[in-house]
Amino acid sequence: MLAVLLLYPALFARAAPAESPVILVVGDSLSAAYGMRLEQGWVALLQGRLKSQGYGHQVVNASSSGETTGGALARLPRALERHRPAVVIIELGGNDGLRGLAVPDVRGNFDSLIKLSRAAGAKVLLVGMRIPPNYGPAYAGAFEKLYGSLASDYRLPLVPFFLDGIALDDSLMQDDGIHPNAAAQPKLLELVWPRLKPLLTK
Repeated sequence: MLAVLLLYPALFARAAPAESPVILVVGDSLSAAYGMRLEQGWVALLQGRLKSQGYGHQVVNASSSGETTGGALARLPRALERHRPAVVIIELGGNDGLRGLAVPDVRGNFDSLIKLSRAAGAKVLLVGMRIPPNYGPAYAGAFEKLYGSLASDYRLPLVPFFLDGIALDDSLMQDDGIHPNAAAQPKLLELVWPRLKPLLTK
């Protein structure tokens, strides 16, 4: 009888369901559902897509409006420790560019974000952004090339421009002309999904 009782913990351990793998989204207002209900945002829609297609992943949205690469870098170690993600989606840079931060400094922050995520055992998906031309062609060009360079150096999947097909369509933008509206959120998801899906396992 004692031997049988001692077996129970091992039996329960084998029978216990594995924890759901986590997808951690580290982004700015574009991923924080700025100006709309959270459930309307593309990150919430991603959770629905995963469930409908048989993936057991849990999406954790660590995005914050106004976030910069530097701010995210300060918060990332704790998020990685707490959630232990299988995948990290990095959707950042827009606020760095709008503040005119030096591209090499932004690059350094991205380097650290990627390396920390990988060191924690996560795969990384990078989401690119572009800066309006009024910041000057040299700066805008260097900023746009930053994402391709990172993707090439680290061999990362890349969404080249997160607002592709959205930014110039007034029907998909909020009145501020900066943030996508609720109607644009499914389109944002469709830009992310083809790059994210190969990183997932059922």
